[in-house]
Amino acid sequence: MNNHALSRRDLATVWHPCTQMKDHEHLPMIPIRCGEGVWLEDYDGNRYLDAISSWWVNLFGHVNPRINAAIKRQADRLEHVILAGFTHEPVIELSERLIAVAPPRLKHCFYADNGSSAVEVALKMSFHYWRNSGRPEKTRFINLSNSYHGETLGAMSVSDLALYRETYRPLLWETITVPSPECSQREDGEDWESYTRRMFAHMETALERHSHEVCAVIIEPLVQCAGGMRMYDPVYLAMLREACDRHHVHLIADEIAVGFGRTGTLFACEQGGISPDFMCLSKGLTGGYLPLSVVLTTEAVYAGFYDDYSNLRTFLHSHSYTGNPLACAAALATLQIFEEGGIIERNRALAKVMGDESRPLADHPHVGEVRQTGMIVAAEMIRDKKAKAPYPWQERRGLAVYQYALGKGFLLRPLGNVIYFMPPYVITPEQIQALARVAEAGIDRATR
Repeated sequence: MNNHALSRRDLATVWHPCTQMKDHEHLPMIPIRCGEGVWLEDYDGNRYLDAISSWWVNLFGHVNPRINAAIKRQADRLEHVILAGFTHEPVIELSERLIAVAPPRLKHCFYADNGSSAVEVALKMSFHYWRNSGRPEKTRFINLSNSYHGETLGAMSVSDLALYRETYRPLLWETITVPSPECSQREDGEDWESYTRRMFAHMETALERHSHEVCAVIIEPLVQCAGGMRMYDPVYLAMLREACDRHHVHLIADEIAVGFGRTGTLFACEQGGISPDFMCLSKGLTGGYLPLSVVLTTEAVYAGFYDDYSNLRTFLHSHSYTGNPLACAAALATLQIFEEGGIIERNRALAKVMGDESRPLADHPHVGEVRQTGMIVAAEMIRDKKAKAPYPWQERRGLAVYQYALGKGFLLRPLGNVIYFMPPYVITPEQIQALARVAEAGIDRATR
């Protein structure tokens, strides 16, 4: 079996996500045969360094022996059981351990299958809580411009990326969108904290005007990932937590992409010193192995649903594979690696290497900004640096970088004109150095 044969079979039957399938008339499909650590290998023997953690999910490398062993042990005991009226040890232990490491006040875990589903759970739970509390007028949500929370209809409704939303706009509910504090728009010489504080005035105004009708504010803490890896200062989290409390509005932290060490702490909320009312987790939760998501929430929210069945305050939301034992086993192994391996400390050292190696990109005549939060680095290609004029999206400059990097054995999948690194935590300093040089050469080629 080779790449060409498998690619032909694939294109005859598979419809791929986030892909214009016609592109594959000239862009070869790459069938992957196996993986190990940061590497993926195709059927022709070519290897690719997975610089984006296979859509931000992989933490400790492909075919990780510890996670493999945990799943195999669990498969010999129990593959799945309904989580309504039944339970199992892996979901109990996982809940206990998540609560132990999560920000304070988060005391209950509600499971779903993926990140979008977790966001749906949090939105519904917040709305339903206020209804149960005698506040049925609270039906709206506040989000940030440039935000992304998933592609189911509820999650898309509280997102603000036209590329994903525009086609489906007639199906979506209206939100109150506040300008993002992301710092790429700050004035020359203005630091991140000052700009972030200044931008919070928009959120304060929205809460003052609309808190009587708002269930919750939903944010991606510190990094708006799908929106081009846009970043902001942690002070926004502290200011938002205080304002939400003052205005009696829930705070939903979507840590699906940024949780589990990506930003320099286990959870991004830690850097603002806050506990949200709902924290959504997925992606790295199972180390990149199996679909699983969870919404952690407070005792107060849980109590808002705890009543006699006849009073109809039950949260009637379910997924067939809720709390799947195999996925929970993978998540437990992932948490164990964090607990035993000094991962956060090692990540901080790796993040410094990523920053040092990517810093020369800022001098490129067609890179407008290089930004970093923890283990996420982004470089934005730009047509005119002085005028901050972007390249037209139709030119697909990022695709040119993607193709160049593949030819050199690196998997980069830019977000439009934003080239970013978000690698597994098992990457080495030498591999980071090579990655940065390939990105630089790819940007050179794409901007000629």
